[in-house]
Amino acid sequence: MFQDALREIVDKTDGGIASLIMDSEGIAVESYARDDASFDINTVGIEFGVVLGSIKRAAESLEAGKAHEVAIGTDKMITLIRTLGDTYFLAVAIRPDGNLGKGRYLMRTVAPKLMAELG
Repeated sequence: MFQDALREIVDKTDGGIASLIMDSEGIAVESYARDDASFDINTVGIEFGVVLGSIKRAAESLEAGKAHEVAIGTDKMITLIRTLGDTYFLAVAIRPDGNLGKGRYLMRTVAPKLMAELG
């Protein structure tokens, strides 16, 4: 189920490169990457997972509520991160010229199914 969902997000997003589900401890549950991906999505998840933790703490200390989504743009990719409850997150890497809106939409629609499977 996870592999199919991750593949669907990447394949249906113009410019999609890779995706993963990871827990807050940096342990990958499942990942998918196109053959031409020039980076390891698990490493991206670990590094940006630390950033996500800081953003979650900042949002709570500002009494802004829980952080649900983060986008990090770099020269080579845009990484979208969506929380899946308190423990897991979904990340998708997209080329800078890719369809960010489609990636966000697909992540949002698949998130409830993933959360149900994660328990």
